Amino acid sequence: MQKKIFLGTLETDGYVKIESGKVLLSTISMQSVQSPKSAVLEVSAEDVGKTALLRGELSEDVLYAAEIVEVLSPVSSALFDTLLDKGVVSLEEFTDKLSDMESEVLQKQEKKRLCALVIGHKKHSPGAVNAKTGLTEFDFNEDLALHIEKKVENVQIQRIYRRTYNELPGDINALKPDFVVSLHCNAFNTQASGTEVLYYHKSEKGKHIATIFQKYLVAQMKLPDRGIKPKDSEDRGGYLLRNTNAPCIIAEPFFIDNDKDLDEAKEDIEGLAVAYAKAIEDAAQIV
Repeated sequence: MQKKIFLGTLETDGYVKIESGKVLLSTISMQSVQSPKSAVLEVSAEDVGKTALLRGELSEDVLYAAEIVEVLSPVSSALFDTLLDKGVVSLEEFTDKLSDMESEVLQKQEKKRLCALVIGHKKHSPGAVNAKTGLTEFDFNEDLALHIEKKVENVQIQRIYRRTYNELPGDINALKPDFVVSLHCNAFNTQASGTEVLYYHKSEKGKHIATIFQKYLVAQMKLPDRGIKPKDSEDRGGYLLRNTNAPCIIAEPFFIDNDKDLDEAKEDIEGLAVAYAKAIEDAAQIV
């Protein structure tokens, strides 16, 4: 039996009064050999007498696998009672609609795409460094990743740390992500400046994703647009781009050894995180 949504008034000792009468709230499943009274759902004293939405499997006078979804506020409860009294909506229609809406929400959650967000380099091999501040590529991007995670709403984010470069593609593939974003910073001669995104030259989806990220990162950083760069397995970054099963890009929004570039990035880290988050949300629509 599937769990359904019920509306009722919470009572003492783990009971609730629903349309069919007074029933016990038990956390055990209907198939359990235990007595339902051995695992009564606890109702806090402050919620007794309040109207609540509950989920569970109803059989006679027991709601099995019971959960309190939400305790309604006095205003919401009064409004709903008024709608019922006036016949605007029936309790059965209301609970059926809630069950349908919950199923739709769960389906959407299940369909969320997974983005592997890779922190370039690692703590003891931190990549490029800014000579003036001592800030490393790894430290900047680890902090940035935490900001990005808070901004993304409709895509699952899995942060990835490198064990070794050779093991990195396999570690990523084991997670079965829908696409991969590797966070890096460029470095050259302290004067070079600009934004670029790398992708594997044979991956059309990778190219499309790189285009999306380049658009958002250039708009945010307002540095020279160095374009998207196709790479083969012999090029810098090519090993990762070639060996991930999912489309993969390497983002290089600025040159960390260029003081002005780094200042631009540090000045609005939140804005950079938002740019990445928007790109991730858009990329999820094409994979």
